[in-house]
Amino acid sequence: MSKPTVTPFAGFDKDSDVQILRKAMKGMGTDEQAILDILCYRTNEQRQEIAKHYKASYGRDLLKDLKSELKGDFEDIILGLMTPAPLFDAQCLKKAMAGAGTNERVLLEIMCARSNKQIQQIKAAYKLAGLGEDLEADLESETGGDLKRLLVGLCAGARDESTEINRDKVEADAQALVEAGEGQLGTDESEFQRILVAKSVPHIRAVLVAYAAAAGKTMVESIKSEMSGDLELAYLNIIEYIKNPHEYFADLLYKSMKGLGTDEDCLTRVMVTRSEVDLGNVAEVFQTKYEQNLVEFIEDDVSGDFKRALIALAS
Repeated sequence: MSKPTVTPFAGFDKDSDVQILRKAMKGMGTDEQAILDILCYRTNEQRQEIAKHYKASYGRDLLKDLKSELKGDFEDIILGLMTPAPLFDAQCLKKAMAGAGTNERVLLEIMCARSNKQIQQIKAAYKLAGLGEDLEADLESETGGDLKRLLVGLCAGARDESTEINRDKVEADAQALVEAGEGQLGTDESEFQRILVAKSVPHIRAVLVAYAAAAGKTMVESIKSEMSGDLELAYLNIIEYIKNPHEYFADLLYKSMKGLGTDEDCLTRVMVTRSEVDLGNVAEVFQTKYEQNLVEFIEDDVSGDFKRALIALAS
């Protein structure tokens, strides 16, 4: 069962909330704690109601006021929370493709972990917000080769979403993948895409088990030995997400904070996008796998209002 950490606020009163927010940003100084106490404890749907009521009440744009009053990582996470989920994903994808290089990790993190419906919503938001004419075309222009085909496949938002498992088809696909990886002319990446991008999640989970039995090694081991670079990264992302979504995001959170430096963008993305979905499950896996409490790990790694916002979302 999914365990979100942010749920609809009981006794939600948008009029009271907008008064508190306006007071927090009016005059000299900003009451960041008051902003945090409202926006980190409301769902995205409730935040959208707050934004509309704020404009009706004061003739002001809440996002513009927040941008002018906040700064740094705290500004980023609050604005992320205020953005409808499909648009937030679209903005993250655009940011990953902006500038001289492309951040393939971010593209894969988002594209491999969204349902068909969510992919269609992201594509619509991307165009509507003027981020680009067409997400698929932008992904094509920013990547190449097998990775480009894989991202275009994910962007189609056409993964089989049935829950039934046909054992004969599972065995056939497992054998096809074994043969695709052992060909004399190298790895047949098209077979990997046909199965790992287009087939259903329950089917792929069964294929992974059947593959290990047939090949004598896991799919992850095979991909690491047969592929390299961005394509290896892509298929590892897909497999790790499909195997265990909660562990996938727990790993992302751990990697974003361990060692020297912090990947604040990744930390913000995961906390914003999973808080209303399964962040409670992710935190449980984090505790089990890394033997450390997620909130305590955050406390040791970041500081200030950004830390307080992250802890509010995780609690």
